[in-house]
Amino acid sequence: MTADLIDGKAFAADLRARIAAQVAAMKADHGVTPGLAVVLVGDDPASAVYVRSKGRAVDEAGMNGWQHRLPADASQQDLLDLIDTLNADDAVNGILVQLPLPGHMDDAAVINAIAPEKDVDGFTVLNAGRLAVGQTAMVPCTPLGCVMLLRDRLGSLAGKHALVVGRSNIVGKPMAQLLLANDATVTVAHSRTANLPALCRQADILVAAVGRARFVKGEWIKPGATVIDVGINRTDDGLVGDVDFDAARGVAGAITPVPGGVGPMTIACLLANTLTATARVNGLPDPDGLTP
Repeated sequence: MTADLIDGKAFAADLRARIAAQVAAMKADHGVTPGLAVVLVGDDPASAVYVRSKGRAVDEAGMNGWQHRLPADASQQDLLDLIDTLNADDAVNGILVQLPLPGHMDDAAVINAIAPEKDVDGFTVLNAGRLAVGQTAMVPCTPLGCVMLLRDRLGSLAGKHALVVGRSNIVGKPMAQLLLANDATVTVAHSRTANLPALCRQADILVAAVGRARFVKGEWIKPGATVIDVGINRTDDGLVGDVDFDAARGVAGAITPVPGGVGPMTIACLLANTLTATARVNGLPDPDGLTP
């Protein structure tokens, strides 16, 4: 058996095109243009690359975009004041503060200063709580993209046994909530879980988000399972995921590659969340096909 590749790059390109079409319709029908403000503190090279990529994607989608840069030695209050200004700006529908922040800043305090309706990363406590209890929420971009890829591959997820390896607030926990909302039976595991290989072999859907290169071995995979590899790890061999891809591809039914799998979905889902946030604040229905 050789697993099918789940082409996140192609799916994301189609998703961005659908978003651009809905943005154009929103402008034409309602005179509303979605707007995303991205805030970067300091000069971390990787963060700067991500911010530029997001800026290009916003422009291509026909949205308004703003980039706000603060020096690395800016005070936390300076950042909070900027967030307050963006919260009050009706032209700004989404606010994203690029992480990581400098060490003297409290990530949680900064993120939770963002108005929940503009929290397009879905990281605020209020949005996390709403997701956990099944209420309408802004959903973190990477888990949202994973669910889109899974539903495109499998259709209904009802009754599937899904294992999420990883318990972060950014991916693991919201991923589990989204799978539950799609009627999967969900187990959350992590690097310290006992008998992890045996748990993996039971999973129809395996989502690896543990942050360790090639952590999930090929022999752990249930034959025919669908594997979503969220990991991006830099090694001497280049970028690799949290799954031993070459070995897993001989067992799984379908698998996301790294790069070219989940990664492209994250920025596409940021655009989706910005469009969704704009629709909600203007009393419009959620856009088609962009919510979990």
